[in-house]
Amino acid sequence: MSTAINDQAGKGRPLDGIRVLDLTQLMTGPYCTQILADYGADVIKVEKPEGDSMRHAGPMRHPHMGPMYMQANRNKRSICIDAKKPGGVAAILRMAANCDVFVHNVRPAAMARLGLSYADLCAVKPDILYVSLVGFGQDGPYAKKPAVDDVTQAASGMAQLVERYSGEPGYVPVVMADRVTALSAAHAVLAALFQRSRTGAGQAIEVPMYETLAAFVLGDHIGGMGFVPSIGPTGYNRLLTQYRRPFRTSDGYVGTSVYTNKSWKAFLHATGKGDLYDADPRFHDAGVRARHYDELYKMLSEMFLERTTAEWLVLLERCDIPCSPVRSIDDLVDDPHLRAIGFFQEMDHPHEGRIRTLRVPSRWSGADMSFRRHAPKLGEQTREVLRESGYSAEEIEALIATGAARE
Repeated sequence: MSTAINDQAGKGRPLDGIRVLDLTQLMTGPYCTQILADYGADVIKVEKPEGDSMRHAGPMRHPHMGPMYMQANRNKRSICIDAKKPGGVAAILRMAANCDVFVHNVRPAAMARLGLSYADLCAVKPDILYVSLVGFGQDGPYAKKPAVDDVTQAASGMAQLVERYSGEPGYVPVVMADRVTALSAAHAVLAALFQRSRTGAGQAIEVPMYETLAAFVLGDHIGGMGFVPSIGPTGYNRLLTQYRRPFRTSDGYVGTSVYTNKSWKAFLHATGKGDLYDADPRFHDAGVRARHYDELYKMLSEMFLERTTAEWLVLLERCDIPCSPVRSIDDLVDDPHLRAIGFFQEMDHPHEGRIRTLRVPSRWSGADMSFRRHAPKLGEQTREVLRESGYSAEEIEALIATGAARE
């Protein structure tokens, strides 16, 4: 288990000098701003008095410091502001005047009532990038509907895709809609920063969960509906066959994909069925094969029962066919590859003791992607951030006394 930080420490970071005011909670916004923080942005996390709801998820040593919160909020600073108290919104606007990016996942109507709309932010920072993470696009009939990950998976067709091969709708057991939307929002911020560097102009950016996940799903499954008029059903049949799953072996399971002509040829020859390759066009013609995935994957599922997992892994690797044993989440912590690349880093958190965190997955030859700040306690940097925003010691004490700011 690596305890090293990063061999690029001391080099610059891609977003050095960029400041982000982060009014998000749960996972969509925090994962987006985690990416920006990892790239070097100074992310100021503005939390309500009860804190980000994700602080309470999972096992924890101390209240408000759950593992999902800690993983998604590293490299950030926390300031606790009650926007419903006099002075709270004024403090947010005062901070925004020194920020490049403002990110929120509050319903736009509520932001407008608070006095934190795009127009309000532009009044204090004309070139600000104002990023709204919403459930649904605000010019459509679903605009006012609330949205969470489960609902978005159901609305986008993702849950029904599970039904098409398993018999009933189901959710992917990760916060797929949240994280896909967060990734889209992060790259939207990067593109907007690049555009602003050329034009000098800020703008409002809306990133809706529903449309983002719908595009994600339809990219694979629009099928015949991609033509007008439609020339066939929706769905990519290779992904929807009930046999596309880890194959059961004689003593366990193996994940693999016998997919290309080359891999089918190698696989069939290695299993003593090489004569099938030339004789049956399903194996050497991708167009024919695309119409027969259900029966081909069924054939594979029967063949894999004949050998052990270890035997299959040796054969598949010899054929240069992608494969892996089916690992559990627990297995990942001790995975030899992840250990060798320093994916997990152990360190001492000033409040939470020894912790394990994940490094940035990408590698950079000329930038510092090292860990630099632990996930903060609620309001840990309240005074620090207010001072940077021009508040005097007396003004800070007054805000804390009224409950508009907390530490």
